[in-house]
Amino acid sequence: QVQLVESGGGLVQAGGSLRLSCAASGRIFSPYAMGWFRQAPGKGRAFVGGITWSGGSTYYTDSVKGRFTIARDNAKNTVSLQMISLKPEDTAVYYCAADFIHRTAVAVSPNGYTTWGQGTQVTVSS
Repeated sequence: QVQLVESGGGLVQAGGSLRLSCAASGRIFSPYAMGWFRQAPGKGRAFVGGITWSGGSTYYTDSVKGRFTIARDNAKNTVSLQMISLKPEDTAVYYCAADFIHRTAVAVSPNGYTTWGQGTQVTVSS
């Protein structure tokens, strides 16, 4: 059984930076991809970006391209989300998730991920 734990959230001013981390624990950890999602108040859980576990190919939603960077450390079973130039609209609870289902493409729907972390709050003030 795999468990994910996010950390690194907090309160920052617009234009600031944060680095989120997601650590996986469990006897076996070999997903096809890891994804980052966020959920703002009153909204659904939305895809931020993902990374394939083996090759490290990354995919991002348009609103964060050029500002957010996903990386993984396979040896440590961790994935990070480096966020720069943060905007108030980035405010949300951020979740990491593991995809053990797909084999050819990173899923952009939350339904494509089977294991989720508890989330970490990111608040960006104006």
